[in-house]
Amino acid sequence: MLAYIFQILFGLIQIYSWALIIYILMSWFPNARESAIGQFLTRICEPYLEPFRRFIPPLGMIDISPIVAFISLNLIRMGLYEIYTWLA
Repeated sequence: MLAYIFQILFGLIQIYSWALIIYILMSWFPNARESAIGQFLTRICEPYLEPFRRFIPPLGMIDISPIVAFISLNLIRMGLYEIYTWLA
């Protein structure tokens, strides 16, 4: 049962990571974020990215806050893995 719960959590983190990647890549294409998929990704990705953008200013035209967001998401995943190994 415990392994199943952690598999679901790891899967959700993986799906969310892909959603972030797609959302960030959509910024390279004009009007891509105004599409239905773009609006959906905005609703699920912006609440996570916004705190990072408040603390990490862009360097010129480059926004590095998504990199820090990915690092923190990876740290969360690794923390969950460690918790799972302790409990299993």
